[in-house]
Amino acid sequence: MTKPPIPVTITKLEMLAKPSGLRPQLRREHDNGRVVLLKVKQPPVHFYRYLYETVGRAYVWVERTRMSDEALAAIVQDERVELYVLYCEGAPAGYAELDFRKMPNAELAYFGLIPDFIGRGLGGFLLATAIDIAWTKPIERLWVHTNTLDHPRALPLYQQMGFVPYAQTKTEIVPL
Repeated sequence: MTKPPIPVTITKLEMLAKPSGLRPQLRREHDNGRVVLLKVKQPPVHFYRYLYETVGRAYVWVERTRMSDEALAAIVQDERVELYVLYCEGAPAGYAELDFRKMPNAELAYFGLIPDFIGRGLGGFLLATAIDIAWTKPIERLWVHTNTLDHPRALPLYQQMGFVPYAQTKTEIVPL
């Protein structure tokens, strides 16, 4: 049975310079090595799908779920796409994907936390760190998009970190 499309508003945001004063920080209870961010080189497709589907399930992320393994591997295993996985006490807690394939523009293609880790102060740390990493490259612009199905704190967090909205569009997403 086909599910009906869901109307969404997509907000595109950008930053044209590294924000001053950006300091990725964790709350004290995450100190002492219990939280670590690791860059994944050439992630296996099954691992990427686990992250994407676990983080995005509640927000109706479907685009990459519908891709073939080959098409998905061509993106996530491209040397110009960087995947950073956040671990909390040994378990994957979220991820950030930075896409540098259209330099000097870079995209924060995907970002989010696994549901069990939302509300622990990790999202701001992960986002600030991803922004910091992106601006170590010779980029002129970092952009991201969010929509009305994403976590309600997503848009305010992007703006708090220095992203500025530049466009909005309305569309529909067909759930799986």
